[in-house]
Amino acid sequence: MAEILALVAAFFFALAATLQQKGALEGGISAESLRSLLRLVRSRWWLVGTMALLVGYVVQAIALDHGRLAIIQPLLVTTVVFALPLGYFLTQQEVGRREIVGAGVVVAGLALFAVFGAPSTGNDDAPNNEWAIALVVITAVSVVLVVLGRRGETPRTAALYGIAAGILFGASACLVKPTVETLDEGVAEVLTHWEFYGMAIAGIIAFVLQQASLSTGYLATSVATVSTANPIVSVTIGVLLFDERLHEPTWRVLMALAGLALAMIGAVVISIARERRAPAVT
Repeated sequence: MAEILALVAAFFFALAATLQQKGALEGGISAESLRSLLRLVRSRWWLVGTMALLVGYVVQAIALDHGRLAIIQPLLVTTVVFALPLGYFLTQQEVGRREIVGAGVVVAGLALFAVFGAPSTGNDDAPNNEWAIALVVITAVSVVLVVLGRRGETPRTAALYGIAAGILFGASACLVKPTVETLDEGVAEVLTHWEFYGMAIAGIIAFVLQQASLSTGYLATSVATVSTANPIVSVTIGVLLFDERLHEPTWRVLMALAGLALAMIGAVVISIARERRAPAVT
């Protein structure tokens, strides 16, 4: 059930990204000016996309409450697969042979990962000192990516902002688990834990960066980078901080990792193929 919910969340994330991009492009939003993103609230398409995004967050939280980071988060790579037909029908973006092949590779890789990868152990939270180190590293890397993104060309900006957004979304998702666990004790208890505020801050900043990435017009590039950086960070935190491990024997672990790598390669193939096309919207 957790895996199915992860796929449902991925669909809503793809729908949200497509609708938000449509609103950004129709409103003439520029990635070079984060201040211009404030105009998005006047776009009907963007507001509907944001509602879809919130639904995706809720479904993802439920999935994380019933599953492990190392399994749930990688399935979100399917967001880039869902984004292809949605982009075709809603924003009239071309879908070529390479994009279709890339989508097939993503699905095949995740199928391998789902069959052979299942975490046998894991915790719902990590010590505060380990979190502190992880958050410092995540913040530093995100800042560097944003600075480089502001200096780059449009496709590069979309990719760098997307990676930064994905990293922060991954960190936010990891903080969802301890927050949801605390929710069983009541809302008042949740508000006394730093994980809730960390989750909210990381999520909001990631949201803004994703809008900047989408406003460039490169939907597949934006979605692919967000959808790959997110699970990479989540799995890393799951392994290093939450002590999540895949089922042995070793050959099963290797097959699972090969499947995950294959899915990431497929997402990159889609991103590269779409960068060569001019963005289009009606």
